Amino acid sequence: MQSDVIVLVGPMGVGKTTVGKRLASTLNIDFRDTDRIFVDRHGPIADFFEQKGEAEFRTLEESIVAEAITIPGVVATGGGAVLSDETRMKLKSATVVYLMTDGTHMANRLSQSKRPLIRNGLSDWKQIYDQRRPIYEKVADITVDCSGQAIRETVSAIVKALNNHE
Repeated sequence: MQSDVIVLVGPMGVGKTTVGKRLASTLNIDFRDTDRIFVDRHGPIADFFEQKGEAEFRTLEESIVAEAITIPGVVATGGGAVLSDETRMKLKSATVVYLMTDGTHMANRLSQSKRPLIRNGLSDWKQIYDQRRPIYEKVADITVDCSGQAIRETVSAIVKALNNHE
């Protein structure tokens, strides 16, 4: 591995947290979720968006990501974390894994969601993913297509790619 820090990026709902936990367990290293850190410090993200707006959220998210990637382990980021120029620069110190998807399973995953940017469900998700996809591709050292795959298969593909990436 080029780095002691593996950062998972990709669209909201793709499974960065679930995959990240399993990957960290497989590699026997720590796991951190930047959205969980945010919620622990500032409360629910949807409520924060409503009260203080996306700009304030992104500023705090930027500092949380910067902090999270200073400690060895696996870090799952929020879907929009890569929108920050500063965050993208800092991610160069880590191995970035982009969890790509064709979106076929997203309607199910998003149906019970309280995500502030996808009030119109799958159509909002697709629009946001289409806008962010080039950024994910640009920051990624490794891309893993997790479309229709079991979590264990995605984790296995990441581990294999990490071993080949050295």
